[in-house]
Amino acid sequence: MDNRPIGFFDSGLGGLTCIASVSRRLPHEDIIYFGDTARTPYGSKSVKTIQRFSAEICDFLLQKNVKMIVIACNSVSATSLGFLREKYKDIPIVGIIESAAEKAIDDAKEGNKIGIIGTKATISSMAYKNIIEQSVEGADVAQKACPAFVPLIEEGIIENDIMNLSVKYYLDHFIAENRINTLVLGCTHYPFIANNIKRNYPNLKLIDPSDEVSRQIEKILKKKDIVACKDGNKQFYASDVSDNFIRMVQEISEDTNIAINIKDLAI
Repeated sequence: MDNRPIGFFDSGLGGLTCIASVSRRLPHEDIIYFGDTARTPYGSKSVKTIQRFSAEICDFLLQKNVKMIVIACNSVSATSLGFLREKYKDIPIVGIIESAAEKAIDDAKEGNKIGIIGTKATISSMAYKNIIEQSVEGADVAQKACPAFVPLIEEGIIENDIMNLSVKYYLDHFIAENRINTLVLGCTHYPFIANNIKRNYPNLKLIDPSDEVSRQIEKILKKKDIVACKDGNKQFYASDVSDNFIRMVQEISEDTNIAINIKDLAI
């Protein structure tokens, strides 16, 4: 038993999708979430910069005495997971890509054509593509960077023509040309536009990394015997706060009065 909190972080509000999933699966766990909203998006930044930002956030979470750190960000998982695990050897660090890739591997084994969409950093890393192709001989994997999605989602531009046109701009040709059956939402922001994607491509199977990582977290907690046994609480931190971030936190926490703490990590 270990009632210390689990620390989550993302470049912005996308990782909140992980909080919703983990809260359903592990309701007794305390959660501390940090969204680096002042410096989002990470996907177009250099690896060195992403590593520096993520180390600053991990230092902050460790000050909060977390028992595990979850990288609720595909860009950080793709570029910095090994770096962070080497730097912080005394605490389990969970990336989001490995869990989602396992689900995509199952689909690839069934002969499905796999599509990966994500930020420039995630796609350039080839992380999803390499894991799937190394696990399934002859796997058919295509990938596409969709850099406009994150800024639009951060601004709350979702259920409108701008987002729907952006979805079609990025995905129409990509899905048709590669005959995609299964699409991995390779960014924790993207589940916010899952309905937009489904409306345009109703026969497409979507893999949400947020759902898959919650299973991995539960597995590690049980293996290390650090599962909590109390009523779970949530704390939210951000380097800047937008109206959309506040709204999403309120929806996920089901509390319109929940406090969001400002923590500026910029040097």
